[in-house]
Amino acid sequence: MSNYRIQGATGEWEVVIGLEVHAQVVSNSKLFSGAATAFGAEPNTQVSLVDAAMPGMLPVPNMECIRQAVRTGLAINAEINRWSRFDRKNYFYADLPQGYQISQLYHPLVGEGEILIDADEKAGIMEAKRIGVERIHVEQDAGKLMHDQHPTMSYVDLNRCGVALMEIVSRPDMRSPAEAGAYVRKLRALLRYVGSCDGNMEEGSMRADVNVSVRRPGEEFGTRTETKNVNSVRFVMATIEHEANRQVDVLEAGGKIVQETRLFDPDSGTTRSMRSKEDAHDYRYFPDPDLLPLELTEEFVEACRFSLPELPDAKRARYVELLGISQYNADVLTAEVETARWFEKVLDAGAEAKQAANWVMSDLFGALNRLGKTIIESPVSPEQAAELLALVADGTLSGTLSKQVFEIMLETGDHPGKIVEERGLKQTSDTGAIEAVIAEILAKNPGQLEQYRSGKEALFGFFVGQTMKAMAGKANPQVVNELLKKALAN
Repeated sequence: MSNYRIQGATGEWEVVIGLEVHAQVVSNSKLFSGAATAFGAEPNTQVSLVDAAMPGMLPVPNMECIRQAVRTGLAINAEINRWSRFDRKNYFYADLPQGYQISQLYHPLVGEGEILIDADEKAGIMEAKRIGVERIHVEQDAGKLMHDQHPTMSYVDLNRCGVALMEIVSRPDMRSPAEAGAYVRKLRALLRYVGSCDGNMEEGSMRADVNVSVRRPGEEFGTRTETKNVNSVRFVMATIEHEANRQVDVLEAGGKIVQETRLFDPDSGTTRSMRSKEDAHDYRYFPDPDLLPLELTEEFVEACRFSLPELPDAKRARYVELLGISQYNADVLTAEVETARWFEKVLDAGAEAKQAANWVMSDLFGALNRLGKTIIESPVSPEQAAELLALVADGTLSGTLSKQVFEIMLETGDHPGKIVEERGLKQTSDTGAIEAVIAEILAKNPGQLEQYRSGKEALFGFFVGQTMKAMAGKANPQVVNELLKKALAN
């Protein structure tokens, strides 16, 4: 549960949040045509006759888009409707050539499911919580209006028109901006694991309509507003924060909340009114006469289920329970699918799990952060990382030497074995050589030696450091410790 409340002049208010997330389906062609879906193409270069609504053109469902939506439903433990139907949502707008959008109001492809968000005490989420998903329906996207190309006209780019979307509709189960942020992050992670949406919110392939209302705790739901097309987790949270406080101010001043569609302005962090909120009857929905109902076989649904990868919650539990990785490390390593895949490749190459997890969390993430790179841009491959960790495990490299080798790997891309061989960075366990250096160190530091033997045992670290320095970090620390204890005891 969340402890989030808004303190108004007349008492506490609770915020009620529901999200409608539009996720672009990963497919090479659109929902009802063979036109391409690649991001960033020149305007109006990926438009078929179907997308442009030329007379006589009939839509044909892309079954890959249907498959991806079913797989997404299975990933959130949702009911898959074996029978579903497409409807026409009628409205006129310049970016919608047909004059209607093909959607699924009455009989969606995917029914009720849920998404588990984790406890995060720092964010005010005191315990894990299940957020209900009411439905996932498949629909076609509209085109894009460009208002900055001409001083008096708006241009229309129809490349996006007809691209398949999954509209993932939550129940109004969220009670704070933090819960909504956690929900979007978890949903994005699931979509990316499944491979049904790339989750690139900055490119518009995942965006949220944010429904917000406020009420006195325990009372009936209030009138809600819907803020459209919010394209980042941070902006979703900011939208809720502003809109909830705005509604409280209106109500405490004696006003009423108007059911309306609003727009979030990221520059000011505020929302503004766009238009009154339409109800379903305003769109004159009716079954699309050009499309037969979708009827799914059990074999199709089971094939979709079989194709699912290990999902983040299951992977995290396996890391903790079977591999002995700490809960925090497991959380981070499974949060993004690219990180999990990279880490899995390190394990596949033979690295020990806990050692690999600690190294990725500290050395690798630190280096990537310094270089401004993502894990998929890492100059060091998972196989090279496993080789480096193996050299530490078998005593060839000390921790200090391994860091030196890693830095060289980042610069050159060379394998660690080659670097160790060419640059003579191998750790030494030669007791004779180490004893000779220790004797020299003790002879050079008689004062510290006398203090140590008089009971100042903290100086042991000084002698270790001097020995390692004299041997350029190549001495085996365990051997150094053993031989020093022996020498200092004499």
